[in-house]
Amino acid sequence: MKISIIGTGNVGGALATQWAKAGHQIFLGTRDVSKFEDMHLLANPNTSLHTIAESAKAAEVILVAAVPQATQAICDQIREVSKGKVVIDAMNSVRTKPEGFNNSFEAFKSYLPESEIVKCFNSTGFENMSNPIYHGEGIDMFVAGSAVKGKEIAKQLALDAGFSTCWDFGGDDKAQLLEYFALSWINLAIMQGHGRNMAFKVIKR
Repeated sequence: MKISIIGTGNVGGALATQWAKAGHQIFLGTRDVSKFEDMHLLANPNTSLHTIAESAKAAEVILVAAVPQATQAICDQIREVSKGKVVIDAMNSVRTKPEGFNNSFEAFKSYLPESEIVKCFNSTGFENMSNPIYHGEGIDMFVAGSAVKGKEIAKQLALDAGFSTCWDFGGDDKAQLLEYFALSWINLAIMQGHGRNMAFKVIKR
């Protein structure tokens, strides 16, 4: 699969590495190619560096793991080349929000009405994306959104990244709930001091 990753910090970088190892073709998108700082990611197989618009144009799937306040600027650059494509929102509006919206998912739905928007890869720390294996078993990932195609692709990419299962949280109205779920992980791992090497796993009787 051809995947554009916009935002190559901890989360975007971890997923870029996992998906490159799984055989996907990765197009890293950055505002200024000449000032790109995460050069180590180019050592991954099947990985290349582009402007944001170029990476989105080349890809079938676009994952955004930037900062929420940059959502509009990113959408302005990819709007014409993202029509009909899956856009995965991997951000959380914990400290900042896109102007005029409660979260980045709402902004994406407004700015990219012709794209397949889903929320995924936001509910745990980047360490768990770099290595989702605990005691020999993959942890769980979660996805929300009403785009059927988007969910199918996000679920497959979760498996390709090493997660055990990607649970469906529901439609567009559950995207905010998934952000609260992310805050629950942040609360336990950081605020309550349990450490970042912890994760969620659904167990059914």
